[in-house]
Amino acid sequence: MNWELPSLFDDLSARTVLVTAVDLALVYYLIYRVLLVIKGTRAAQMVVGIVLIGAAFFASERLELTTVSWLLDNFISYVVIIVVVVFQQDLRRALGRIGQGVLPSGRAQAAGVLDEVVAAVAQMARARIGAIVVLERTAGVAELLEDATAIDARTTRQLLVSLFVPNRDNELHDGAVVIGRTGRIESARAVLPLSPSASLASALGTRHRAALGLSEESDAVAVVVSEERGEISLCFRGTISRDLDPVALRRALRGLVGGDSEQAAEAMAAAEVSRAVGSFAHASETRAATATPTSTPVAAQERT
Repeated sequence: MNWELPSLFDDLSARTVLVTAVDLALVYYLIYRVLLVIKGTRAAQMVVGIVLIGAAFFASERLELTTVSWLLDNFISYVVIIVVVVFQQDLRRALGRIGQGVLPSGRAQAAGVLDEVVAAVAQMARARIGAIVVLERTAGVAELLEDATAIDARTTRQLLVSLFVPNRDNELHDGAVVIGRTGRIESARAVLPLSPSASLASALGTRHRAALGLSEESDAVAVVVSEERGEISLCFRGTISRDLDPVALRRALRGLVGGDSEQAAEAMAAAEVSRAVGSFAHASETRAATATPTSTPVAAQERT
């Protein structure tokens, strides 16, 4: 018995140990990336359910529960199809993010186009005109839009502002305007997919949730103007940066859409900071809402 363990290690070469270590590291990294992708989505809850079903199947096999084992066995046989159908949006988002890191980015937007967008957004913010302007990057967003009106026009400040002016005769003011990778306005009155995120601040409405939802489903950049506060926000990769001034917005757009790699890195860092601040704000709001019932009687006593 004592010679078996040394002989086992004697059969292992340095190449075998190296290959095994690399294999385990790759598996660990893939599992880690999958957990990051599904974190905060409904896929995480579904994965827990699938794991529980798998555990129930092995338990029924051990306990020789024939009927239960047969049912679970047939269910597991179709689990791949079920996963594809249920997780189609999450899978598309994950594969899109993988492709974004491998394929080169699309044509950068011209600086003149971005300047027109920034000027239009700043003017609408001053006038308290609500708006969503989507700028495509690598992947198109046409398949994510609903009830969009096709427009093929040069991007100008005047046209962008006129598209969002709230008037009963202007049927295109409600929805989003999409600027394609060519720098031209491709569509207006586009209905965007809403984000299911629960961490979005309660002060943000449907317009911000729609812009955030599109950024979760694609690599596009969405600029939002709040009608109530005149605030400019930028959504990218499921994050939202709020209360931007025109200078910060121009710098972020030139980094994310204009092809400036240095400013793109800064914009990504700003997006991560915004995600952290948003999570902190959401937690603060939750604690404040929880504390409100207990603080009300005290306030009432003080008034008395």
